[in-house]
Amino acid sequence: MSALAVRPYAGEAAALGRIFHRAVREGAASHYSDDERAAWSPAAPDGADWAGRLSAAETLVAERDGTPVGFIALVDSHYVDFFYVLPEERGRGTAAALYAVIEGRARAAGTEVLTVHASLLAEPFFARQGWSVVAREEVMRNGVALRRAAMEKRLTAAGQAA
Repeated sequence: MSALAVRPYAGEAAALGRIFHRAVREGAASHYSDDERAAWSPAAPDGADWAGRLSAAETLVAERDGTPVGFIALVDSHYVDFFYVLPEERGRGTAAALYAVIEGRARAAGTEVLTVHASLLAEPFFARQGWSVVAREEVMRNGVALRRAAMEKRLTAAGQAA
């Protein structure tokens, strides 16, 4: 297995847009219908708005052999806004590596509670990391309702889960 590296975002918005699109369209197929996935990601995001969202957050990129294979973003030291890996990266430790780094950074920033709106696919991963469901929700994307979970994880200053 080739080595995985986690590093700060370096402007590769188009590559991360393709990862997002494939993660939604292929990776989430077991949890969302074709129509739901098409509404969630009609095309790979690109352009100034997408790049701006990635740059405004603390975005980390996982790469193998110099190629991005996943990413995660933390907004305002507490909200996980993006967390996507290529479908072929599932089960290879990519998500766990990205998550460990972002949680460590949140703890170092003194964050007391992390929050996320988790897809049905991501919810079990977050639950394994000690997150709790706060509410079940539906969000509209391009006229289609998508089910998700509002989740949180309480952190303490000592770096231990509450």
